[in-house]
Amino acid sequence: MGCTPSIHVNQTGLVICRESEDSNSHIASYSAAYHTRVVKSDGTTETSSGVAVTSLDKQSAFKELIPALTLKQGNESLNIEAQTQTSIRIEMKSTNNEVSLGPMKLKQKTMSILLVFAKEDAQSDGFWWAADKIGYKCYIAHNPETAMENYLDKHPDVVIIDHRNSKHFDAEALCRSLRATESSEHTVIVAVTKRYALDKEEPSFLPSITAGFNKRIVESPNISMCMNELLTLEYGEVQSRLKLSACKAVFSALDNVSDAVEISSEDHEVQYVNHAFERLTGYSSEEVLGKNSSEIVKNDRNRPDLNDTINSQLKKGKYWDGIYHTRRKSGEILPSHCHICPVLGQGGKISHVISIKNSTTDTSHILKESTEFNLVNGRLSRQSSGLHGVPRRKESIARIHSMTIEAPITKVINIINAAQESSPITVVQALDKVLEILRTSELYSPYFAQQNMKDNDPMTSDLVSGLVSNVKRSLTPSYLSDVNSNSSGKQGHHSHLHIPSPVTSSLSQVPDHIQEILDKDYTWEFNVIELEKVTNKRPLLYLGLKTLTRFGICDFFQIEESVVANWLKLVEGRYHSTNTYHNSTHAADVMHASAFFLERERNKAVFDQMDEMACLIAAIVHDLDHPGRTNAFLVNEKNELAILYNDQAVLENHHSALAFQLTWKDDSVNIFKNLETDDYKILRQNIIDMVLATEMKQHFQHLNKFINSINKGCLKMDETSSMSGNGSPDSTMMLNQLSAPENKTFIKRILIKCADVANPCRPLDVCKEWGKRIAEEYFLQTDEEKARGLPVVMPVFDRKSIRIPKSQLSFIDVFINEMFESFDDYCDIPELISHLQTNYQYWKERDEESSEKSEQENLPNGTTEDDT
Repeated sequence: MGCTPSIHVNQTGLVICRESEDSNSHIASYSAAYHTRVVKSDGTTETSSGVAVTSLDKQSAFKELIPALTLKQGNESLNIEAQTQTSIRIEMKSTNNEVSLGPMKLKQKTMSILLVFAKEDAQSDGFWWAADKIGYKCYIAHNPETAMENYLDKHPDVVIIDHRNSKHFDAEALCRSLRATESSEHTVIVAVTKRYALDKEEPSFLPSITAGFNKRIVESPNISMCMNELLTLEYGEVQSRLKLSACKAVFSALDNVSDAVEISSEDHEVQYVNHAFERLTGYSSEEVLGKNSSEIVKNDRNRPDLNDTINSQLKKGKYWDGIYHTRRKSGEILPSHCHICPVLGQGGKISHVISIKNSTTDTSHILKESTEFNLVNGRLSRQSSGLHGVPRRKESIARIHSMTIEAPITKVINIINAAQESSPITVVQALDKVLEILRTSELYSPYFAQQNMKDNDPMTSDLVSGLVSNVKRSLTPSYLSDVNSNSSGKQGHHSHLHIPSPVTSSLSQVPDHIQEILDKDYTWEFNVIELEKVTNKRPLLYLGLKTLTRFGICDFFQIEESVVANWLKLVEGRYHSTNTYHNSTHAADVMHASAFFLERERNKAVFDQMDEMACLIAAIVHDLDHPGRTNAFLVNEKNELAILYNDQAVLENHHSALAFQLTWKDDSVNIFKNLETDDYKILRQNIIDMVLATEMKQHFQHLNKFINSINKGCLKMDETSSMSGNGSPDSTMMLNQLSAPENKTFIKRILIKCADVANPCRPLDVCKEWGKRIAEEYFLQTDEEKARGLPVVMPVFDRKSIRIPKSQLSFIDVFINEMFESFDDYCDIPELISHLQTNYQYWKERDEESSEKSEQENLPNGTTEDDT
C-alpha cells in the first residue's frame, strides 16, 4: 500500500520521500547517504555522500519552501511556526569561551556531542538540529561498537544515549564501558528517557546514575527544548569538568614544588598533601589523608598555645607565618618555616586551610615569630615572591649548598636528596629510610646486639650489652633475682704491683729453658701460658724482645737493643699482674697473634715496616695499666679516668696516652727518639688508632667497614682477574687498592681486634684457660659492683649462676665467627678456623651436659671448675 509523498526538512536541506513504515522518525525518512554527518569548523555540513550544504543554503531552503512545518507525535501535533529571518538564521557561535577558575583564565573550545541512537528519529534529529543551530560539533552512532570507536577517536564533551528502549542495545552497559576509559572523567553522559503520563509512576533513575550517567533528559523533539538542554550542559556540567581538568594541572604543579603543601578542611582533616610533604614528614599521602593534621605532626617542641594562636588568626581570615616544628614518621623533629592561610567559602566561612612548609632552618628573614596578613579580595596585602606568599629562601642558603667544604657523607646525602626530587613516592620513602640511617652516629652498629636477642637469650644479651655499651644496668636482673651473692671488699684494681724477674738486656742472655719455648713463637700452637710460668709472669719482656728484633725494630728505629729491652720492662711493669686476664701475659699473647698475622703472605705484600712496627707496639700497649674492670664500671663509679676522657673509650684512651707518656720520660726507654718527626707522627697516629679500635663498643662498626671495603673489594677484583685472565688475586691492581691508606687502616684495626680476642681460636687447652681467666675477672667485677651498690654491668657473670660454656658460645656467636671468617677470607688463616670449630663444639657439649645436670638436680644452672 502506498502513501502520499510529504515534504520533510532536516539540516542537510530539503528531501522529498515517502515515509518508511519501520522508521521511528516523526519528521522524515531520508537516504542513508545522510546518516553520518560531520560538522566542519568552517561552518559547512558535510554528508557521507560528499555533498556540502552551507548554512545559507539551509536558510534559503527553509525560508522559501517551509512557511510552516507540522510534526506529529502520537496523538499530539507540534507546530513550528514560520520564523522571521533573524530568528531562523543559523549563526556559528564563537569557537572559544573564556572561563575563570579563581585567578586562572581557561579557554573553552566548541562543545562536541556524540549521539547514540539505534535509529534516527524525531528526538535524534531534534538534538542534531539544535546542535547545528548553536554551532556545536555533532556526531552520531547507531550501535555500541561504533559509539565506542567514535568516543575514543573524537573525545566528545557530551554523549547523549537513547535510554528509552533496551530492544537495540543496553544503554547502561554502554555507559559503563565509556566510564571505563581514562578520559571519561571529562565527559558528560546524558540519558534520553521516555516521557510518562502524569498518572503513571516513573521508575528510579538511580541505577542509571550508578552506571555512570550524569543527567537525564525526558524525550522531547522540540528543537528549542533541545537547544536549551545543550546550552545548560555547556554552561554547567561541561564547564565544571573543564575546571576540574585545570585543577589537575594545579595539583601537578604542587607536586613539583620544593615546599611541603597540605590542604585540609575547616576541621583540619587532611584532604591533600604533595610529594614534598611526603619527603619532609616521611608519611605517604595514603597514611595522612582523612587524619587530623595537627595530630600527625604533634610534638612538644611547639608552644602549647601555638595551635590556638594559629586557629585564632585563621578565624579572622588572616594568614599565620612563623616557625613550626614538624615531627617526622621516624620521630625526628624538624623546624620548618610555615605559612598557614584560610580559604573562604560560602558566607565568608572557612572552607579549607592551606599549610606550606619548608625545612630550612634559616629564619633570619623572620622579624617576629608570627606575622599577620589581611585577606583583601582573596589576595595577600603585602608583596610575596614565593608560592602562596612563601618567601624564597635566602641567598645565604644557596651559598651554603655551594660551599666546597663538604664531607663525603654530606655529598652522599645531597645526591640522595637530589634523586628524591624526581622519584616516585615509593622510592622517596625508601630513600628517606636510607637518609635516616646515614644521619645516625653509629652507621655500622647493628641493632640485633641490644634488641633482637634480648627475649631469646638473656645471657647473650647481657654479655653483649656489657661489652659494647656504657649503659647502666640494674643491680640484679629478673632471671637472677633468686640468687644470693656474697659481698666482697673492694678489689685493688688500681694496683701496679708486679713480680720482679731477672733483668735481661739482650737475647743472648735469655735462659735456655725460656729460649726453648720461644723457639716455637712462629707457630700458632705457641703456648704463652707456659712462657708465663717459666718467666715468673714476665712473658712480655722475653717474647717482645724476640719478636720486635725479628721484625727489625733496632735498625728501623735506629736504637740499641737495650733501649727496646728497657722499654719492654717499663711497659710490662705497668700491667697489673694481679689481674687474672688483662695482664702482661694477655699483652704478649696479642703481640704473638699480631706477629703471626703480619707473616701472612697478603699482609707482607700490603704492609711496610712502619705498619708492622705500629701493629706490634699497639699490641704490646693495648691494655697498658688495665684495672681489670670494664669501661662501664669506671663510668658508673665516676672514676677519674672516666671524667678525664668524658666517658668515651675510657680505658683505650688511657692505654695509648700512658704508653706515649712513659716512653718519652727517659731516653733510656724512648724507642721513638731517633725517628724523623713526620715518621713519628704517622707511627703515633697508627698506634692510637689501633688501640682505640680494641674498644668492643665499636666492634661492629670496624667489622662492617672491613667487610664492605676489604672483603667485598677483594671479591670484586678476584672476579675481575678471573674473567680477564690477568693473574692471581694478589695482582698489582688489588695490592694497590689494599695498600691505600684508608684500606690499610681498616685492615690494621681488624688485625689487632682479631689478635685481642683470639682465645677461642687457640688450641683447646689454651682456650679453656683463657675462658676461666676472663670469667674470674668478670666475677670479681660483679662482686665489687654488688658490694658497693653500683649498677651491675654484666649480671650474667655471677659466680653462683654462671655457665661458662654458655658464655663462651654466646661470645663466639656474636663477636668471633663473622670477624674471623672475614679475616680468613682476606689473609688465609685456616689453623685458626679449625681450632675455632673444635673449641665451639667442645663448649657446646659442655653446655648441654651442664643443662642436663641442672635439670636433673633441679638446681640453678651452674658449672663447676671441672666443667672447664
